Parts: sequence; structure tokens; C-alpha cells
Amino acid sequence: MRRFLWFSTFILLISGAAAQTRGSSKAGPPKAISKKPSASARVTTQEVQELRDALAAQQRQSEEQRLQLEQLKSQLQQLLDATQQANATAQKVQGSAEQAQATAAQAQQSAAEAQRQADQVSSSVTEARTALALVDKQSKDENKKLSALQDIMGRFRFTGDVRVRGEDFFQDCSACVTRNRARIRLRFGVEGKLTEDFTGGFLLASGSLGDSNSTNETLTNFFTRKTIGIDRAFVTYQPVAAKWISLTGGKFAFTWQRTPMTFDSDLNPEGFTEKFSFDLKSPVLKNFTVQGIQLLYNENSKGDDSFAVGGQVSSKLDLGFMNSTASFSLLDWRFPDAILNASAFAVQASPGEGPGCATGSGLPTTAPCVYGPQGFTNATFTDAAGKIHFLSGFLYADFILNNQIKTGWSRFPINLLLEYESNLNAADHPLDSQGNVLAGLGKQSHAYQVDFSLGQLKNRNDIQIGYAWSRQEQDSAISSFLESENRAPSNLLQNRISALWKVRSNTVGSYTLWIGRTLNSSLQHAILAPGVTAGEQEPYLKRMQFDVIYSF
Repeated sequence: MRRFLWFSTFILLISGAAAQTRGSSKAGPPKAISKKPSASARVTTQEVQELRDALAAQQRQSEEQRLQLEQLKSQLQQLLDATQQANATAQKVQGSAEQAQATAAQAQQSAAEAQRQADQVSSSVTEARTALALVDKQSKDENKKLSALQDIMGRFRFTGDVRVRGEDFFQDCSACVTRNRARIRLRFGVEGKLTEDFTGGFLLASGSLGDSNSTNETLTNFFTRKTIGIDRAFVTYQPVAAKWISLTGGKFAFTWQRTPMTFDSDLNPEGFTEKFSFDLKSPVLKNFTVQGIQLLYNENSKGDDSFAVGGQVSSKLDLGFMNSTASFSLLDWRFPDAILNASAFAVQASPGEGPGCATGSGLPTTAPCVYGPQGFTNATFTDAAGKIHFLSGFLYADFILNNQIKTGWSRFPINLLLEYESNLNAADHPLDSQGNVLAGLGKQSHAYQVDFSLGQLKNRNDIQIGYAWSRQEQDSAISSFLESENRAPSNLLQNRISALWKVRSNTVGSYTLWIGRTLNSSLQHAILAPGVTAGEQEPYLKRMQFDVIYSF
């Protein structure tokens, strides 16, 4: 519009200039001067020349005006061309504008659709964030629970082992039968901190529930399932502020130094112990320990409870080339006759697997009867009322000296254990197979042991070889709880040869040869090979064991 107004104004100006030019042209040249001089003036040559000059100037002016007009026409044509081009451009721009408007409308529609989708996505994102926050909260809760569980589990450790054994028996006598059997043992336990001051744990083990001295299960009885029982369940109090105190109750592993001459290695006692252990800074004496022992082995609702009380003192010595642990213990057994009158449950706890009643001269064959899982060898007598009693009382006095000697080879230390045990309450004289007093024999109260080994079982490919010799008289200890692998619980002479190899960090292979015989075949309840009579020396029973033990 602005271009059109400017163009119109420009045309008017040009038209006015052209009209002025035409007016000047119509005026024409000046009138011709009369050739006849007037009376009042005379035309001179100079005046004629002036007129000519004026006429030439007029002509030049007209030519200039003509040129200006031509120039104006040219400019006007250029303006017309520019106007037409502008109009074409305007039409094109208008078309583009309309197309752009249509595109904009479509874009606006697309934008609206995109906004709708964006709103929908935003809503989905909000829902996703809400769900994610919920999942994150649940994850944090689960992590807290997992951390709490890990914290609890971190305070406990799992222990156990599986042992597979092949075993053979040989004895040189006409009526003896070579015996071969396979056995397994499984143990699984958990131990750990209950609080900073309390620890506890339990152990499950295979074996007959009526046998306190063995966790073995023989592969027999037509593929029947094997028994698992609670072998340990205990709590120990050891305050952080006084670590020298350790109080234990329940069914637990031995807290005092002992050997199979008083308790089988598979047996776990029941009751309480109080241990007070002091580490010392002396150059030689490194530790001094005192502990009390209370063992509960039979609760009787109709009479006296059976228990054992005692204690032990021990010390650890560092002599440079040798470390030694010396201990002395006393253990007094009260009302042990309950062992001779065990209930049917105790002697036949698991049908087909229980040890049954112990056999011997004059011993009952049905419950209540004598509890002796691997046989019974102590002297007994029967009173006028028909009740069976131990001939001896039992008060153990046990001295053990355990030495670890350095050899210069770190993998081959020497371990030497010496033990002397005496039953201070043993009867003065034993009984023969008929129950008569053997006045010519003194107390059957002593036990001796020497156990030697070379090597260790700490690292892979470690080896250890050993030899042990023991002599245990009839009433030196209660036979119901003694070593189950020996020829007899007591009244025996026993040798043991062993070789062990740590195949892997958790796997041990071993060979053990037990060579033993009854010490005095004339004594009451002596265990003898078939065909051997009282007074004869029993031939040695050889028992070979091949074991593979996997620990975890």
C-alpha cells in the first residue's frame, strides 16, 4: 500500500512537470522583429546576436527538459517493472503465507497432539516415578533386611564334615570270622556370637541315639534311612570386659584337656563348666588355667540323680624348642549304678540300631540293664535284693603332658603326649569270671598312654604319621564312656598306627591300624575272642580303617 501511494505521488509530480514543459513550448519562439526599423529605435547587429544567443539558450533548455523527460520515462518504466515484480512477489509471498498458514495450522494441530501425548507421557512418567519410588523404598527395606540378615549370619560360622570309611577285622583264632563293613559319619553345626558377651551353637551328627560314643552309621539294614541327632547345644558366657572368664552350659565339646582314656572323642558331655584362664607375660609360663566341671549323666525322678563333679588346673610352657601343656584333673562320679540299670530307651533308642544291653557274666539281658555301647568291662556285683552295683567307685586323677617339639622343618613338628590316670576309688581287688575276689591281684585302677606323631595337617599335601600305645586296667575308668575303636573299653593293651595325608585344603585321607587284646582274660566281664577261655592270652585283634574325610 505504501508503495502504491508513493508511486501515485510520483506520477502526479511527473505530470505537473510535463504540463509546465508543454506550456513553455506553446508560447513558441519570440515574435519576429519587423524588418522595417521603427521610427523610435534601430536594430543593431549586437542586439541580433543577443537574440540569437537567447534562442540558442532556449533550445538548449528545451533539449535538457526533453532529456529529463526521457530519463523520467525510463525511471517510470523501471518503477512499473519493479511494481509488477513486487506484485508477483507479493502474490507469491501471499501464496507462501497461505501455505505457511495451512502448515502452521497443521503444525498447531500436531503440536496439540504432541502436547496431548506429552501430557500422557508426563502422566506415565509420574506414575513410573511413583512406582520407582515404591520399588526403591521396597528395595531399601529389603536391603535393610538383607543387611540385618547378613549381620546376623556374619556372626555365625558353619562347621561339619562327612567321613566315608572302609573297615576290616582280623583275629587269629579258629572260631574268629573276618569282618568287613563300610561306615559313614555326618556332622553339621553352627556356632557364633549371640551378643558381645555370649556365644552359642549346635551340632547335628549321625549315629545311633543309644550310643554316646560313636557317630558312625554302618551301611546296612536294607537301605533304611540313617539317624541324625543333636550332638551339641550350648551357650558360653565370656564377657568382653573379662575375657579370662568362660562359663559354658548345655551339651558341649570338652573344655578341658582329656584323652580317650577317660572319654571317647565322639562323646560330648552335658552339664556346666567354669573356666578361668590367665595369659601371662612370663618368658616360660605363658598361661595358667583353672576350671570347674559339673556333668549330669542321669536324672532320676524317683531317686538320686547321677552326676560327676571335679576340676582341672593346667599351664602352658614355652621352652623355646618345645611348647608344653601340663594338666591335672580330678573328677568324682556320684551314683554311677544308674549306668547298670539303664532304661529300654537308653539301650534301644532307635529300633534296629540301638546297642542293646551290654553282655557279661551275670548281667541282665533285658532292660533295665547295663549301658555299654561298645561292651562293658568294669567289675560288678549283685546284692541280696537282686540289684547290680559297681564293685569300685570312680574318682579320676588324670595327669597329661602334651608337648610340641620343633624339628627345624616347619611341616614336621613332633607331638608327644604322655598320660597317667588313676581311679582313686577303685576296689582293692578285682573279681574273676565267676564273681570271686582275686586276692592275689591289686587294684585295677591305672591307665597309661604314650602318643607320638610326626608332621601336621595344616596345609595341602601335609602328612602326619603316628604311633600310640596304651594300657588300661579294668576299673581305671567307667567303661561305658571310653574309646569305641579299641579292642575293649578297659582291661586292654592297645596299639595304634596311623598315617594321614591332607589331599586338599578340606579333604584328608587316612589309614589307621588298631592292634589290641584283652589285658587279663581272667577278670570278670573280660571281652574275649570266640574259643578263648579265662586265663588264656587272647590273640591280638587287628582292625584296619581307610577313611576319606571332607570338611566344610
